Amino acid sequence: MADPYTILGVSRSASEKDIKAAYRRLAKDLHPDRNQGKPDASERFGEVTRAYDLLSDKDKRAQFDRGEIDGDGNPAAPFGFGGGGGQGGYRHDGFEGFAARPGDGAGPDLGDLFEGLFGGRGGAAGGFGGRRGAPPRGANVAYRLVVPFVDAATRAPQRITLKDGKTIDLKLPAGVEHGQQVRLPGKGDAGPGGAGDATVTIEIAAHAVFERDGDNIRIEVPITLDEAVGGARIKVPTVDGAVILTVAPGTTGGKTLRLKGKGFSRKDGERGDQLVTLQIDLPPDDEDLRRRLEGWHDTRNPRARLGV
Repeated sequence: MADPYTILGVSRSASEKDIKAAYRRLAKDLHPDRNQGKPDASERFGEVTRAYDLLSDKDKRAQFDRGEIDGDGNPAAPFGFGGGGGQGGYRHDGFEGFAARPGDGAGPDLGDLFEGLFGGRGGAAGGFGGRRGAPPRGANVAYRLVVPFVDAATRAPQRITLKDGKTIDLKLPAGVEHGQQVRLPGKGDAGPGGAGDATVTIEIAAHAVFERDGDNIRIEVPITLDEAVGGARIKVPTVDGAVILTVAPGTTGGKTLRLKGKGFSRKDGERGDQLVTLQIDLPPDDEDLRRRLEGWHDTRNPRARLGV
């Protein structure tokens, strides 16, 4: 992936707010739902999402700025080998793999190399020509899987293409979190003692309008002045599709309504809620509205509770 700052069109000194605003603007324009039949837009949407994932993570952003990782979040090759795609160089639609050290999921397993040279690991070999231990397993492989926000919330199965070209459907765990790892036994590289394991690190992509808050999902929904004053039934998006929400007469801006069971799954399998904050959206320079309110004044002090 290219420089994430360039992809989002922000400077290296951009604030978190600037980065989030740039992502939301691009994600809204490039979202697949608005660009059906345009594969370039879908590819660009994925690229923008991966760039935001990196820059919105303070630690990863600092590592990238120091040159410790590349634009895909992979360790920079320290000895001049491997390029662009991280160690191993394999990539498929935002899902990439590389040979890993046993235990930490990164870098080649040099233990197998030493075993081949000296006849075993540690003292098991008994020196040159000593008794060999069990044949080595294949190297472990680490993958990174970028999961769309809605898929993560609803735990939609994710199809993964492994290094050998085979595909599997990964079931997301209950209570899935950004950065969570899922181990796939026997899905690593082949070896004389059997295949190693695969570790999938899940990264949940940001969304243009939804925001995660623990097990809940937050969204701000605009309503018109007449809907706030007289009440209304409005259509509201959720990760499960649009639903009808009732706005009570006299609703004030900032009021938050709760949609039960429309959030992320918890570890017990139940789901959190969606919190809908209503914001009154006034039309700009509406002469008719201005005339209708002429001579009327609200005599209350709505800021009294603030002590002013």
